[in-house]
Amino acid sequence: GWNKVWFILSYLISYLDVDCLLSPSDFLQFRVDSNTVHKNLRLSKGNRVIKYTSEKQRYPDHPDRFDTVEQVLCEESVCGCCYWEVEWSGEVDISVSFKSISRKERGDYNDDSCDPCEFGRDDQSWSWFCSDSRCSFWHNNEGTELPVVSSSSRIGVYVDHGAGTLSFYSVSDTMTLIHRVHTTFTQPLYAGFAIYGDSVVKLCET
Repeated sequence: GWNKVWFILSYLISYLDVDCLLSPSDFLQFRVDSNTVHKNLRLSKGNRVIKYTSEKQRYPDHPDRFDTVEQVLCEESVCGCCYWEVEWSGEVDISVSFKSISRKERGDYNDDSCDPCEFGRDDQSWSWFCSDSRCSFWHNNEGTELPVVSSSSRIGVYVDHGAGTLSFYSVSDTMTLIHRVHTTFTQPLYAGFAIYGDSVVKLCET
């Protein structure tokens, strides 16, 4: 029956480095928070596809909207053990963030190379940047270069909020661990994405 199948799948996934056994409730289905979407990002297919566009969208002004970086957050908070998958093309950031991340003008921030609203550039967010030629992980404006993922355009993200672990996987016929972080999450997390140039992120249905 289904329980036996799920036990086998959970065993296989845990064997491939996921931190604890997954249950169906761990697979999180996201909805983009439309109040956060930058005006150069277009939503489609039930708000599950996010694409960069040079044409400004007519979204209403909102205090939660990202003004300086082409980013978006999802509505659902990440707590407990959660897993989700996205497909990407181009240059994107696949991130988790506290809701308290900056959204607006840079103000008096002194470092011209760093926008505190950008995922991974402050202590409020953790971000995996990926393109066809470069991959890196960012937190608190410190970057770690990672091997380029060339075999798959689907990425799995696993969070164990209580244990303070964040893991990124390349997903194809198998799951391959790309990078894992051990930290302490002091607030609920929200999935976020930055989309640069002619790039696309699709939220997968698992």
